[in-house]
Amino acid sequence: MNAKDLTLAYKVRHALDQSADNLPESTAKRLSSARKIALSRKKQESEQLAFAPHMASVGPSHSRHTFHFDNLTIWAGRMGVLIPLVFMVFGLLGLYRYEQREQLIETANIDAEVLTDDLPLSAYLDHGFNAFLANGTDDEN
Repeated sequence: MNAKDLTLAYKVRHALDQSADNLPESTAKRLSSARKIALSRKKQESEQLAFAPHMASVGPSHSRHTFHFDNLTIWAGRMGVLIPLVFMVFGLLGLYRYEQREQLIETANIDAEVLTDDLPLSAYLDHGFNAFLANGTDDEN
């Protein structure tokens, strides 16, 4: 409530207090019984709120700074989605780096074999040589 609302509430309460003294006795008794009924209903509602865990933060006796079990379950539910997602992202990044490294090592091995071989580089560019290699491997089996 802001200051303007509080001022209005105090003025209304003051006006009601002043006019309460001028009420007839029968009206005062009816108002008193209505107040007792309202208070008894209010107490029943607040007792029901105390036993309802999902409504624990709604009750008047609870501060908004208190920690409730519901807050923990909401937090755990959110983390239950976020943590596996983070692990999945790091896992995929790790797999990507691993595959890149393996491809780099394989390419380096092929380059090393080509450079240390006795054949000239032009032999690898010849299409007939590729056919010879293909036929040569079939004959060995």
